[in-house]
Amino acid sequence: MAENPVELGCELLEKLEVESLSVAEAVDRIETITADPHLTREILDTAETRGIIAREDGIVRPRRGAFVRFESEVVVKEGEFTCRRCGAGLSTGHFIRLEAGELGPFGSSCIRKVTGRDRE
Repeated sequence: MAENPVELGCELLEKLEVESLSVAEAVDRIETITADPHLTREILDTAETRGIIAREDGIVRPRRGAFVRFESEVVVKEGEFTCRRCGAGLSTGHFIRLEAGELGPFGSSCIRKVTGRDRE
């Protein structure tokens, strides 16, 4: 992946559709980009430094109020894919188009969880 994972992670955190989530839930989303714990920490630290999120007592609060527009920022592709969140095989992949790059593929339920549309 040529995209910068820190930029991709910060932009994903900026677009979460939740008032707050646990650090574990935030890490679940970041793990769709990287499983490297050092990069995960760098993404959280960078997002906090930039004012994208606030962290306190194990809670992450997005501060910008942006969100993924499913009509224009989610691209659906047909093919053989593996969901980046749950590992399921997919014939239809949903990709989030962010300024920092494209993130995916995700299944129809995982894309909603990653963006914060559906809570687990």
